[in-house]
Amino acid sequence: MSLKSFLIGSPIETIKEKHERLSKTMGLAVFSSDPLSSVAYGTEEILFALVLGGAAFLNYLLPIAVAIVILVAIVATSYYQTIHAYSSGGGAYIVAKDNLGDYPGLVAGAALLIDYVLTVTVSVSAGIAAITSAFPAIRDHTVALCLFAILFISLMNLRGVRESGKAFSLPVYVFIGGLLLLIGASFANSFSHPSVAYAALREPASAIFPIFIILKAFASGCATLTGIEAVSNGVKAFKAPEAKNAGITLIWMAVTLAILTIGIAYYAHYYAILPNENETVLSQLTRTIFSKGPIYYGIQFATALILILAANTSYADFPRLSSIMANDRYLPRQLSNRGDKLVFSNGILILGFLSALLLVLFRGDTHSLIPLYAVGVFTAFTLSQIGMVRHWVREKGKGWLKSAFINGLGGLVTGVVLVIIAVEKFAQGAWMVLVAIPVLVYLAKEVQRHYQSVADQLSLDKCVVEAVDYQHHSVLIPISGMQQAVVGAIKYGKAISDDVTAIYVYIDPVETRKMKEKWDSLCMGVKLQILHSPYRSVTEPLMDYIESIREDYPDGVITVVLPEFVPSKWWHHLLHNQTALFIKGILLFKKGVVSTSVPFHLRK
Repeated sequence: MSLKSFLIGSPIETIKEKHERLSKTMGLAVFSSDPLSSVAYGTEEILFALVLGGAAFLNYLLPIAVAIVILVAIVATSYYQTIHAYSSGGGAYIVAKDNLGDYPGLVAGAALLIDYVLTVTVSVSAGIAAITSAFPAIRDHTVALCLFAILFISLMNLRGVRESGKAFSLPVYVFIGGLLLLIGASFANSFSHPSVAYAALREPASAIFPIFIILKAFASGCATLTGIEAVSNGVKAFKAPEAKNAGITLIWMAVTLAILTIGIAYYAHYYAILPNENETVLSQLTRTIFSKGPIYYGIQFATALILILAANTSYADFPRLSSIMANDRYLPRQLSNRGDKLVFSNGILILGFLSALLLVLFRGDTHSLIPLYAVGVFTAFTLSQIGMVRHWVREKGKGWLKSAFINGLGGLVTGVVLVIIAVEKFAQGAWMVLVAIPVLVYLAKEVQRHYQSVADQLSLDKCVVEAVDYQHHSVLIPISGMQQAVVGAIKYGKAISDDVTAIYVYIDPVETRKMKEKWDSLCMGVKLQILHSPYRSVTEPLMDYIESIREDYPDGVITVVLPEFVPSKWWHHLLHNQTALFIKGILLFKKGVVSTSVPFHLRK
């Protein structure tokens, strides 16, 4: 408990939950760090795709960036409406489930959960890539640095929403300020340095189907939109009025994202920055403008921080969405429990583990992870917007036609983009996400069926409660010798039944003889049953004996009393076998058999 208190702080009372909510400025840092951070690698991903078709394709960078910004505006406007229509939060999952049915809702929820895991992996790997671009000597330690970053973010989120928001707000705003400074300095520098753009690259395009290269670049650049839905999922995390504050935060995010996206793309084109596997595009542009001085390293450090902390958007939304789905019985109930700091601790831990696993599997390579990215989020975008159209048509409130048109346009555009992303990235790894979504939906339905089955079997509504007593009560006490813990177990056994039998498994003849001699003098009026075990198993003869008692008394109940001594220190448990724990695990699945422990607490 002392270690836990040191790592995550003191518990917070439930009544103080409202005081833990976020302001708009803090909410922008928490929920917008993911889309804003994508500016650092969005332009680079577009260029990597374009350069495959030949240098002439690099001139499509700006038109693609403009198309992405227009898409940002459409999606943000659509989600602004979702926030006010579903102010309880839940985003695409709730919208799709309420308006399109359970399966579309599960598809949206599964897609988002997968994308949140990928967001953490991509963000952290891209952040570490920014650091290794500035310090190439540590590039061999990429995976270790990524795992350390995930551990740090997980611990900070376990400390609570407001505390993690405070810690992560400054880096977000430093990053925004740094990029605005870079764009402003690039603009000032352009007066003395005419554009070279890609004018010198006049060789003909090498691609046979140019449109495929352009669509591939567009699909790669659409990673910029991941995280836009985060605000709509976490409306309840904002201070009152929740919907209004969440909507304003979404607008701030969309405007900032548009400015930074166009600015970085424009000046990467202006100065003819080419993609390089050993140095990011943003690093090259910053070095071109500021050289390798304090400002360069400052922006690189801020970029690394925002990219790593972009994972915080997932840490804000993954646990919240999984808790909503758990309340609907589609995920394990443990995910709906709040921890000491009023956060969904189990969701945070699962997200950290899955992200770390992916980073190890892909060795922290951002470009290997990017193809898996964005498929899930655009699936959720599309289902959410279609669901909102159904919502407006069904409600037919004031201005419903305009609202339905906006969401319809958003659904159409994101649906087209989803198809483009799925086709263009399929062979690169997107197929894994397309397979994982239906698998997760199937598992979610199985979880729901289990919970429903449990509820049906435990319900008193469908059965007649009869006051029928057990016809016999047998108490069995497995012992390994005569000692204080056994004496306590015998006393307990005699207190609950008149039929008490001690069970000793015969393995060593010498030890058995010594045991019998002690028992004869200290039997306490309880009979001893010695079971032979030629193969030295303790549990097998015990289970056979229990079965024989059940056959003798089919209408009775058996209580197995386990004498256990409890060491004073946790690590002392490692020095003793755990036979009692193993026996309890087996008995749990035997009908008509109850196991109970009688502890004997050891002194230091």
